[in-house]
Amino acid sequence: MTHPTAPDASKHADRIAWLAIGSTAGVVLIAAMLGPFRIEWISFWKPALVGVLLISMSWFYTVVRKDAALAGALIAAAQLIAFAAVAAPLSYVAASAALPLWDNEFAALDRRLGFDWMSWLDAMNAAPLLHRTLAFAYASFALQATAIVLVLAAAGHALRLRVFMLSFVLTTLVTIGVSTLMPAQGVWGYLHLSSVDSPAIVPVTRDLPLPVFFGLRDGTIRQLVAEGADGIISFPSLHAALGLLFLLALWPVKYVGGIAALLNVAMIAATPVDGSHYFCDVIAGLAIALLSWIAVQRALARLAGERRQPAGPVEADAVFARVPK
Repeated sequence: MTHPTAPDASKHADRIAWLAIGSTAGVVLIAAMLGPFRIEWISFWKPALVGVLLISMSWFYTVVRKDAALAGALIAAAQLIAFAAVAAPLSYVAASAALPLWDNEFAALDRRLGFDWMSWLDAMNAAPLLHRTLAFAYASFALQATAIVLVLAAAGHALRLRVFMLSFVLTTLVTIGVSTLMPAQGVWGYLHLSSVDSPAIVPVTRDLPLPVFFGLRDGTIRQLVAEGADGIISFPSLHAALGLLFLLALWPVKYVGGIAALLNVAMIAATPVDGSHYFCDVIAGLAIALLSWIAVQRALARLAGERRQPAGPVEADAVFARVPK
């Protein structure tokens, strides 16, 4: 019996990613067809146009110019854009289930774990320069997502790029699923905070997503959008989860890995205040991201014909390096 080569594993990973994207889009379409939702198609045209262009360019560099690294980067970028465009409205559908809020439980869990959210906010107010640094890291999501695709492709980490992409998809879908069953409005709304409580700083999120969140819960908002969608998930923290995925993805890349580690540790540290998250939100997000990474890398390692499983989440490239190219 022959095992698939590393390129075969990459192709299989791409098929899985597109299947996940198509399935997510299908759920959103069904929700719009059978439920009270209305898809705002105009919010999808930019992601769709960019996605088609990227796929076309990937085909060109696969068939005509035959640059595998560039073709892989382009297809991964298309997958990221496409998945983000369909996952955002899926999170809206999930929030509309309007199950009882878990804010009381999450606040109590933070206290049992020894975390004091208001003390952390006070510390940020006392150190506004530190907060601006952390807020910059928190806001670096889009830049990092783009950088990961380019850096991993340029450095020849084709399979690691697929590990990141599938981990991103799996983490997001699990997060949306958990948030459906355990919804929360987040700290800012739960504690009824205002600018009076943060006189020296302006946290990124604050209460900005709450009108959409509660509009989805009470039925006054039924528009499903891609571009311009609000991040309405509190538990688990998707921002913290993706910060860990960014760190893991870039860790083995010389020079870049250290910078990515510092940036994403800062992103995770910023998540409670700038994302209006409970500390248990962050812990749950990190756990989901780590488990998703390990599961995906092991699955792709097996597809690449490797018998021994990697011992840790940052060893996938060491495994892949021994697979024939």
